[in-house]
Amino acid sequence: MVKLYAQAVGVSVVLIGVLGLLLGDKSLLGVLNIDIFEDFVHLVTGGALAYVGFAKVPERTAVAVVGAIGVAYLVIGVVGFFAEDLFGLVPSGYTVVDNVIHLVLGALGLMAVSAARRPATTA
Repeated sequence: MVKLYAQAVGVSVVLIGVLGLLLGDKSLLGVLNIDIFEDFVHLVTGGALAYVGFAKVPERTAVAVVGAIGVAYLVIGVVGFFAEDLFGLVPSGYTVVDNVIHLVLGALGLMAVSAARRPATTA
């Protein structure tokens, strides 16, 4: 489950980073933040997720990476509601849609980690 999450979300986030680089510093569809810092973060986090999802790495490594990135996305989602520019890190500021997406990705990542850590049951 954790590798599947890492594959799907990793590829998606990398594509968002590439799209952001191609579009430049502006809003995507009028609702999503795009700037060079955000694009770089998407490329790094998406690349890390895709790597542990597709490469032959130990399951515990994939769990650690997905867990760490999941926590980071959750924190960014929560902080974004109170400091939309993440205290000056994001030049153009986050929208509510950005925050919700970060919260969902973080929660799904932690759910995948939780599922991976549950002992297997036999029927």
